[in-house]
Amino acid sequence: MHVSVIVPLFNKAPYITRALDSIANQTFKDFEIIVVDDGSTDDSRVRASAHPDSRIRVLSQTNAGPGAARNRGIAEARGELLAFLDADDEWLPDYLATGVRTFEEQGHYLATTTCGYIEFPRGLSTLPIWQKRGIIAGVQRVSPATSPVLLSYMLAYMSPWSTLARAEIVRKYGGFYDKRGSTFGEDSILWLKVLLNERVHFGLEPLACFHREASGLSGNYTCARPIEPFLINPAEVASVCPDRLLQLLWDVYAVRACKTASMLGYWGQWRDARSLLHTFVTWSDWCLPYFATAWVGSTPIGGAMARIIRRTQLSRRIIV
Repeated sequence: MHVSVIVPLFNKAPYITRALDSIANQTFKDFEIIVVDDGSTDDSRVRASAHPDSRIRVLSQTNAGPGAARNRGIAEARGELLAFLDADDEWLPDYLATGVRTFEEQGHYLATTTCGYIEFPRGLSTLPIWQKRGIIAGVQRVSPATSPVLLSYMLAYMSPWSTLARAEIVRKYGGFYDKRGSTFGEDSILWLKVLLNERVHFGLEPLACFHREASGLSGNYTCARPIEPFLINPAEVASVCPDRLLQLLWDVYAVRACKTASMLGYWGQWRDARSLLHTFVTWSDWCLPYFATAWVGSTPIGGAMARIIRRTQLSRRIIV
């Protein structure tokens, strides 16, 4: 199986060589590397072009976001399988070999395979976290009996840099979300479509390295994250969702809306939180995670409480 490895690149000069080295050092060798420079203003493109691996092609485009960069790579890809590595992350040497072997063993019906990962700077496997959330190894097929909370965790587990996908499946569902230059959750619409319609495989062995300290997702947020694209465009996923799973899809929307509204409330955006809850959540969803904090955060009083909490936390950090 020939694999096309797609690397979206934007201002990651300190890390791109490490990422490309980890691809070049794979034990599986039948692949091409497509680096899509998404309008970098540092010397990221120069460093990528200077890498000695002859399988690398470097393409350039005006900055349009990671979804658009991956989609450009998909359009150029020749492989039967697609792999995606962010420019600040890396793979362990057996990542591709393990993924390709899974596709060969499971047959053509398999759409994707996702592995576990090690999170840096701690350097620890995230396996215990995902096992606690109900992620299990093997082939998975979503059904009406699937818990919306579990499906939400399955979606979160499928990161681009840890997921190998069949090219025809990625193209079938339209690739990555690239509207409005989206920089957050641009993969979620694609993977949710896949989960609702196809068989996927989860491996728990950590074969990827996610460098939180090198990414924009450090966790040290100074404002609310953008709302996930499928909550902005719910009809896009619903349009390809099997009828028997539509209720499950809307339940997943409710799960994610509660968590997002809680986050918006924390940052004082209580009106946005209220709008989100009114769109996706009803009082019958009271048992969902974050339900209570979401509704509190969607009120003016909740917004005022959040300001006090943020100031208190900031004061503690300054004192420390």
